[in-house]
Amino acid sequence: MDMMTIFALLQDGLSNGAIYSLLALSLVLVFAVTRVILIPQGEFVAYGALTAAAMENGNLPATAWMLLALGLVAATKSAFTQPFRLSSLCVTLVAPAVVILCAWFAVRYHAGTIVNELVSVAMVTMIGQYIYRIVFQPLAAASTLTLLLAAIGVHLAMTGLGLVFFGPGGVQLPPSIDTSISLGAFTISGQSICVLMSSALVSLLLYFGISRTLVGKALMATAVNRLGAQLSGISPTLCGQIAFAMAAFIGAVSGLLISPLAMIYYDSGFLIGLKGFVAAIMAGLVSFPLAAVAALAIGIVESFASFTASAFKEPIVFLSIIPVMLLRSFLTASAAEEE
Repeated sequence: MDMMTIFALLQDGLSNGAIYSLLALSLVLVFAVTRVILIPQGEFVAYGALTAAAMENGNLPATAWMLLALGLVAATKSAFTQPFRLSSLCVTLVAPAVVILCAWFAVRYHAGTIVNELVSVAMVTMIGQYIYRIVFQPLAAASTLTLLLAAIGVHLAMTGLGLVFFGPGGVQLPPSIDTSISLGAFTISGQSICVLMSSALVSLLLYFGISRTLVGKALMATAVNRLGAQLSGISPTLCGQIAFAMAAFIGAVSGLLISPLAMIYYDSGFLIGLKGFVAAIMAGLVSFPLAAVAALAIGIVESFASFTASAFKEPIVFLSIIPVMLLRSFLTASAAEEE
C-alpha cells in the first residue's frame, strides 16, 4: 500500500466519518433530552437525499403529502389533548402548507438545486418534529425500553413508506463542488472538502447553540434533570420537539452531503445511521466530543477495511465497538471501586 493509496483512503474515511459524526451528535442530543434512542435517524438521511432528488427530477415528492398528513394528525391530537389555541393550531397546519407550497413553486418553476435542497431539508426537519409530537410525546414518562420499541416501529414504518414514496431505485445527487485541489502528487476532491467544511460548520453551530443560547441551556437542563427543568419553567415537551427537529435537520443535511459520494436507496439510511449509532455508543450516549472522535475513527476504519477486506467491511466496523466497550467497562469498574 503506497502513500497515494493511504491518502485516498484517509480522504474517504474522513469524509464518511464527518457524516457519521453529525449523526452521532444528533443521537447523543436526542437521547440526552428525551431518552429516545433514535433508530430512525438514518431514515432522515435517506429522506433528505431522496426528496431533493425527486425535486431535481421535476416531481413534487411524496414527502410533502407525508408532512401534510403528519401536520393534520398533530393538529387533531392537540385539539383533543390541549386547551384550544388558535395560534398553535395555525402554526401546526400553516407551517407544512407553506413548505409544501414552496416545494410546488420550486418544482413548477425550476428554482434550482440550492432551493430544492433547502426545501427538502425544511420538509424533513418538520417531519422529525411531528414524529416526536405524535409518537414519542405521549410516551415521555415511559421506560427507555418502551421508547426504544417505539423508535424501532417508527424506523420500520418510515422504511416501508420510503419504498412506497421513492421506489426501489437509488439516486445520487451531483457534487456541490465539482473541482478538486492538487497538493503535489495528492488530489483532494471538492466534495470531500465540502463535506468536511459543512460538518465542521454544523458541529460548531450545534456547540454554540447549546452552550451560548437560552434554548440550548434549556435543552441541557432538561437532559440533566427533566423534573427540575420543568419546575424551573422549562417545557420538556418543547425541548423534545426542538431536539427531534435538530436531529431531523442534521439527518437531512447529512443525506445531501453523502449522496454525491454514494448511491442512496430508500433503505440506505439504516446502515449509515447505525454507524453513527456505534460512535454514539462508544461515547456512552453522553459525550459530544467523544462521539465526534469515535465517528471519525469509524470512518477511517471503514475506508481501510473496504480496501483490505471489502467482504468483511461492515463486520469489522461493528466489531470495533467491542474493545471500546471492554475498556469502558474496566474504567467504570475502577471508578466504582474508588468511590
